[in-house]
Amino acid sequence: MAVATKKSLEELCINSIRFLAIDAVEKAKSGHPGLPMGAAPMAFVLWDRFMRFNPKNPQWFNRDRFVLSAGHGCMLQYALLYLTGYDSVPLEEIKQFRQWGSKTPGHPENFETEGVEVTTGPLGQGIANAVGLAIAEAHLAAKFNKPDAKIVDHYTYVILGDGCNMEGVSGEACSLAGHLGLGKLIALYDDNHISIDGDTSISFTEDVGKRFEAYGWHVLEVKDGNNDLAAIQQAIEAAKAVTDKPSMIKVRTTIGYGSPNKANTAGVHGAALGKDEVKFTRENLGWEYEPFVVPDDALSHMRKAVERGASYEAEWNSTFAQYKAKYPAEAAEFERQLAGKLPEGWEKVLPTYTPADKGVASRKHSEITLNALATVIPELIGGSADLTHSNLTLMKVSGDFQKGQYHNRNLRFGVREHGMGAICNGIALHNSGLIPYGATFLVFADYMRPAIRLSALAEAGAIWVMTHDSIALGEDGPTHQPVETLASLRAIPNLLVFRPADGNETSGAYKVAIESRKRPSLLALTRQNLPNLAGSSIEGVSKGAYIVADSDGTPDIILIGTGSEVALCVDAAEKLRAEGKKVRVVSMPCTRLFDEQDAAYQESVLPKAVTKRLAVEAASSYGWHRYVGSEGDTVTVDRFGVSAPGEVAMEKFGFTVDNVVAKAKAVLG
Repeated sequence: MAVATKKSLEELCINSIRFLAIDAVEKAKSGHPGLPMGAAPMAFVLWDRFMRFNPKNPQWFNRDRFVLSAGHGCMLQYALLYLTGYDSVPLEEIKQFRQWGSKTPGHPENFETEGVEVTTGPLGQGIANAVGLAIAEAHLAAKFNKPDAKIVDHYTYVILGDGCNMEGVSGEACSLAGHLGLGKLIALYDDNHISIDGDTSISFTEDVGKRFEAYGWHVLEVKDGNNDLAAIQQAIEAAKAVTDKPSMIKVRTTIGYGSPNKANTAGVHGAALGKDEVKFTRENLGWEYEPFVVPDDALSHMRKAVERGASYEAEWNSTFAQYKAKYPAEAAEFERQLAGKLPEGWEKVLPTYTPADKGVASRKHSEITLNALATVIPELIGGSADLTHSNLTLMKVSGDFQKGQYHNRNLRFGVREHGMGAICNGIALHNSGLIPYGATFLVFADYMRPAIRLSALAEAGAIWVMTHDSIALGEDGPTHQPVETLASLRAIPNLLVFRPADGNETSGAYKVAIESRKRPSLLALTRQNLPNLAGSSIEGVSKGAYIVADSDGTPDIILIGTGSEVALCVDAAEKLRAEGKKVRVVSMPCTRLFDEQDAAYQESVLPKAVTKRLAVEAASSYGWHRYVGSEGDTVTVDRFGVSAPGEVAMEKFGFTVDNVVAKAKAVLG
């Protein structure tokens, strides 16, 4: 057999990527072959000549992170994982693309496939996640590196497409990345001018390069991304040489490169080529191999990544051993954080309260708790979407994370809720123990819902701090008063939604949130002051619902409240007891945690025999009938709010002791 020249070997490797994608999509009769076919050259250069990773230890800490923001082209990434020797993607998994139970789902999923860093698919999320990954690297490098020992030193590389650049979230995140000067972030823009609807000239004609220059990015261009591997390499080298700005490399490619009839058309974007076009493409590119066959020369070359990866990790291990000998305290802290172990006794700083303590808003309790935790959990990092003084989320022990001040922990996201959410997900998925939080008003969860949903899907343990949680916020009116928001958030699988009633419950919510590294938590907090309740507890929050006040014997009626309405239920219960009724008050700060308790505990709180129940929450009734049943009722809000002082709005909507008592009596009949 003839010895392959360097050029022919590179072509073999690139076409191996292309045809693994073509064949997998064809077998599945579903997928997006066009991007892998066009982006294969840049991906090959990046993975073969630049990226530092270890296929046999995908979680090696100092690996470069790769994000395929254009996640629909995921066969590009799966092909690279197989070719470079990741055990998570053997050839059989390539053949099972998009099938039940496979490790090669229709978009990359970090929790499903080792080697995938973040879950992408919704366009723009990946590049925004990458900003979070780069923030994590910059922060850890500033915190742990020493002049004579760099233990944190890796890049975040991204391949994104036209769709990512159209989505607003990418603009939010990339604008912040430019401001922060994240020089270890390098994005390769697959500039193929095609989206699902056709040529991008019908909707997207801006100069993306100039936009990114305006963001503060270093922008380069490769005019022939189909064939000019040297230009791609030179561009990446130039990007790495610029250390004070993130870099965008605009790589002009042809979607579906090699397909005689479908290249450079929308037809190759999101559908299999078809039997005939696969045959024509094989002929056109001189690919003589059967489906899923990779020539030995190509596989042998790509598998050199295994040896390189072992060498990279061994070199880093040696560096870390020297670091550990010189800086044992810092090394111990680094190892603790990487292992995801919280500091010993951290929970002892959680504030506790009695009814004698002055009542304040739960957003204030959040501030107190967050600042107590910040003193003992140095991996806590986060901030607000330009609402710091309303959300009360500033960590007073730290300065602002800014360019040249990456050791600080207060992130200033600006008015960028969606970008903030995706960035926090990236920080969480850096897998270095960092615990990110992002804050805004509860109603603006709608501005970041895709990122919140993805945090739950991707098992990213971010903490979402949401204040101004009901109509009680008052004068700003219905645009700012969340009504349906809680119900819609509770519908998201794997998301813990907390609405704490007082200081103890706020501490309890943070305790669960800090401990939950595989599921995100959202805290809905009040603007108005709340009394500290006699029966509230940190422990009760972990059960999702618990009894805060009770009568002797079997109750006649159970009042169920959340947040600011629990105190209302307690006061109404006192009135009802004075009239001879047996009343139980249940606080339900987290419906999902209660649903996860065993049947015996659920029965102890909400016995099936007690069918008279009343749920009280200053939000939509949607979802509450699961708990009150056919014989129960709710005091809720099933219309938009109104502009008025908070206490007036609450009174007019029926959130008074007298109305809760009247409703309870009606339920009792």
